[in-house]
Amino acid sequence: MTDRTVFLVDDDEAVRNGLSFLLRAAGHGVDAFPSAAAFLAGYDPARRGCLVLDVRMPRMTGLELQHELNRRGWQIPAIFITGHGTVPIAIAAMKAGAFDFIEKPLQQEVLLESVDRALRWDTATRDERMELTALTAQAASLTAREREILDLVATGEPNKLIARRLGISYRTVEQHRSRIMEKLHARTTAEVIRMAILLRQGKP
Repeated sequence: MTDRTVFLVDDDEAVRNGLSFLLRAAGHGVDAFPSAAAFLAGYDPARRGCLVLDVRMPRMTGLELQHELNRRGWQIPAIFITGHGTVPIAIAAMKAGAFDFIEKPLQQEVLLESVDRALRWDTATRDERMELTALTAQAASLTAREREILDLVATGEPNKLIARRLGISYRTVEQHRSRIMEKLHARTTAEVIRMAILLRQGKP
């Protein structure tokens, strides 16, 4: 069974049933909810997957749900579906962080392709966040000087220029880089550079 779930939110029972059948037939696990409030009450952000939701729903609209997800910091790719699609609504949804926006009547191939892309994006994003968390913990063991050298390594500067910039010997830079690679469990210079860039991107 897949460990990724398509979370379906639509107040129309017939639509929920029809889309659930379609998605399950395509091999996806599905959890369906009749309202945004029901989804918020039942969703565990640790679960991998994507969100397929209607734009127009009573009490809390799809767009309002997206804003609430943003407020809570829950990063799940959301695919909006609507029978009342307009350019302003689509723009608002995308600005709020929507992954895709699809108008009814839905074309099965379009929806399934969007769901596949959203699930791949979710997997890649979560894996990257997990890697960054582990890498940040490893980087915490670096000294201030090692972190300074790591940041310069990320810019592509060779050891000689790093030594000149910091006013230390070339040999000292080499020793620092060796300890950096050991602490970060890096095997090559290219891997160190990738880790340094990832750490810089992960800064608030």
